[in-house]
Amino acid sequence: MADPRIIDISLDQQSIIWRNADVEQERRIAIFDLLEENYFEPLRPHADDYKGPYRVHLSTQEGRLVIAIQRQDGTPLEAIILGLARFRRPIREYFAICDSYFQAIRNASPQQIETIDMARRGIHNHAAETLMERLEGKIKVDFDTARRLFTLICVLHIKQ
Repeated sequence: MADPRIIDISLDQQSIIWRNADVEQERRIAIFDLLEENYFEPLRPHADDYKGPYRVHLSTQEGRLVIAIQRQDGTPLEAIILGLARFRRPIREYFAICDSYFQAIRNASPQQIETIDMARRGIHNHAAETLMERLEGKIKVDFDTARRLFTLICVLHIKQ
């Protein structure tokens, strides 16, 4: 029986540098929300017709995103590798707007916070759509899953 969802997700700890509590909170929320509800269906057929659930490990190697997919028991299924060039600008913009948002929460009026949050959601939504396009033909995900995966991709790009 098909169960196209992620039941466990991990990030390459070698890539992550904890920059601040706000980023760590975003990571925790993205993982929690992703595991609560997601749609994740690798499209490559497997010899035994395995169709989920999946364990996923995200990492970056040589400027590429590696999505390592495993069966529920942890045995490897496949790895999807995506170039990250199309994500560099959205990641940079997302970091900039998030920094503005976190500062605004502490000092700005509710209207200013709402304006910044709308811009942040717009960047996030556009990046999620781009991720869905890049995964086309490889992995089928819903919009909310793509948004949460983009958040985790951003976390992998935090550098000192």
